[in-house]
Amino acid sequence: MPKTSDNSKKTTVTPSPQRRRELLSTAAEVFAAHGYNATTVRRIADEAGMLAGSLYYHFDSKEAMVDEILSTFLDELWAGYEAVLAAGLGPRETIEALVTESFREIDRHRAAVAIYQKESRHLSTQPRFGYLTVSQRKFEEAWLGTLERGVTEGVFRADLDIRLAYRFLRDTVWVAASWYRPGGQHSPEEIARQYLSMVLDGVTPRA
Repeated sequence: MPKTSDNSKKTTVTPSPQRRRELLSTAAEVFAAHGYNATTVRRIADEAGMLAGSLYYHFDSKEAMVDEILSTFLDELWAGYEAVLAAGLGPRETIEALVTESFREIDRHRAAVAIYQKESRHLSTQPRFGYLTVSQRKFEEAWLGTLERGVTEGVFRADLDIRLAYRFLRDTVWVAASWYRPGGQHSPEEIARQYLSMVLDGVTPRA
């Protein structure tokens, strides 16, 4: 008798990195638009044009998806921030570089920034997302430390409330994720330049 083929052995196909990135991009937009709790795997799958069961072939849960979205964004953010902080710049130049790097990250990861703003407080209570608390602490230390150094060196006003200034800078920059769209009229660097001009020099003409 002729031999029949053995169909009992199935070949495992590894999902392509490109497809994974596409699915994460879709998931990020859905999370940003509808919120983490209101988003289901089925909704993400519908937006991606696939069955919910097929999405589980790539990710084991929506928690895994939002984890990868946020950790990828923060890894890139801190790579940029740490390069700025290690450059030995003066306080004003450091603030300028941090703001510029922040806008570049909004350009690259707008949806992830929106998710971080809306969901980090809730997610950080879960062990899997403990890195969100660590990152927030590092973020404060970087900005507050630079502002304090600027006051000490006479670059910034002696009466500056550094914590209030930090909150103003933080909120002024990151709220841009709510309206910014990549490929718009202004580049991230140009938006940063305009923001810095208003924040550091004011909006009234110089004498």
